[in-house]
Amino acid sequence: MFVFVCAGCGAELTAPLSQVALPVHARQVYGNGAQLPVLMRSGTFAVDPDPWGGPWRRWSDIDPGEAEARGIYAPVHALSDGTPGARVIAPGDVRGTRLIPEKRGGACCGLDGADGPNMACETCDLPVATRIDDCSLWQAVRLNPDTVHRVPVDGTHTAPRSWAEWAKKCERTPPFEPIATWGGRLGPNHYWSWSPQWEAAAGHALAHLLVASQGRAVKVPGGLTADMFQRALDALLPADTPKRRAVLAGPGRPLPDAGADILLVPVHPETGRTWAPATPATPAHLVPLPLGVWLWLVSPQPYPPTPASGRVPRDVLRDDSPPLLPRHLFRADRGTFQHTWARLPEVRSPWLRPVLERLTQVPSAALF
Repeated sequence: MFVFVCAGCGAELTAPLSQVALPVHARQVYGNGAQLPVLMRSGTFAVDPDPWGGPWRRWSDIDPGEAEARGIYAPVHALSDGTPGARVIAPGDVRGTRLIPEKRGGACCGLDGADGPNMACETCDLPVATRIDDCSLWQAVRLNPDTVHRVPVDGTHTAPRSWAEWAKKCERTPPFEPIATWGGRLGPNHYWSWSPQWEAAAGHALAHLLVASQGRAVKVPGGLTADMFQRALDALLPADTPKRRAVLAGPGRPLPDAGADILLVPVHPETGRTWAPATPATPAHLVPLPLGVWLWLVSPQPYPPTPASGRVPRDVLRDDSPPLLPRHLFRADRGTFQHTWARLPEVRSPWLRPVLERLTQVPSAALF
């Protein structure tokens, strides 16, 4: 456990927090005017290894050697020159700070952090953090690594939970959910959609799947897994090649057979490490998925519920209609895909050049 303190005066700025992995949807921009919830669970923090926020530089102004040294292997629109290593926490875990009104940024419904740190230490007025709560952004506070230090709490340290413990403790992430929008003349509104977390998870995993394809067609399991990936894989990979087979694998499941070329596996929520079989039957590429999404894929809940036949029991007052389903096919999150894709060294492989060409030729609406 740690508390974060102001580098200027030593004042405590957070509640005690334990470290977890950064969610794959941390940088997601979802929809238009959507009200997204808090990114981090209360009592936790994650470290963002990449720079975030201004100043920005366009790709044309960056030397390829510098980009590669920063772990960027494919063109991006712009690169942040901010300081990497921000600690990301829930807004409710902040202590002893005040907002800086003139640092509102260009947001329309909240704060987007475009003007830099917008929270200051109450004790010494040093800018220490950036709060983000604008529409279409996950709500979070990013502690500035230059002005905030972490201090152990009583020297306490707990070992990460095992995979078996997490498999029992972790909540499954449903694939569909109601999305709240900012209220208009008629008040708050909601619409039923694919989960933003699922779309971000698919964008992250799709980049790894394309690398794991080695330029060949890929077949994933049916059901929701196929909904997530198969349409995009068929559009981007050649159909006239021997197919590589992807299967779901992970803790508590039988070891995959020798014919599996790609394993869709969970990521440990605390350490961020990708699960791997202890004694693999054959080398296979590992494609990471958030544990909550992976748990739903390997053990889907009955959804939507099947209406019962016969008369309604006497003690039942009413019947609930089945939840609405999304009106469009599943689409991976484009921003998450691009962020992941550009940071995989394999994107420079010759056999991925046709995939890069198809990414520019296939209409974005068909994939993202």
